[in-house]
Amino acid sequence: MYYFAYGSNMSSRRLLARVPSARSLGVAHLHGYEMSFRKRSHDGSAKCTVVPKHGASTLGVLYHIPDDQRYTLDRIEGQGFGYDAQDVRITTQSGSQVTAFTYLGTDTENELEPYTWYVEHVVRGAREHGIAQQYIDKIEAVPSKPDPDAGRHQFELSIYDR
Repeated sequence: MYYFAYGSNMSSRRLLARVPSARSLGVAHLHGYEMSFRKRSHDGSAKCTVVPKHGASTLGVLYHIPDDQRYTLDRIEGQGFGYDAQDVRITTQSGSQVTAFTYLGTDTENELEPYTWYVEHVVRGAREHGIAQQYIDKIEAVPSKPDPDAGRHQFELSIYDR
């Protein structure tokens, strides 16, 4: 099955730590949606979501994941508890369209800020897959804050040290 990642799961290292058999199929576009950092996380920080917006386009990574690993990803992402999975039409780099599932935030707040480590996951994933620097610049411009739990910050980014 196809999964469209537009936030921290664009990072292959992050997604593979969660779904080891995931396979990247390249950059793709979700038209009619805008990515923002306003989904409330259980830790009180912001995570990515996409919201419908006429004329907008969200860049991300299209992955193939085995059907039997969907439940694992749903559980990790909080399906039904802050995110809802939804089927969307994705346009690949070659221009073909496929149906993929993605997660839309259900508990959102405009005033939240993400932790710096979370933004770094998103930026690293975007760079890894060759997403345009202009798009990455917009992500990096999002106000973020240090995680008060320094151990969590270190743990989250340790996947890039391996």
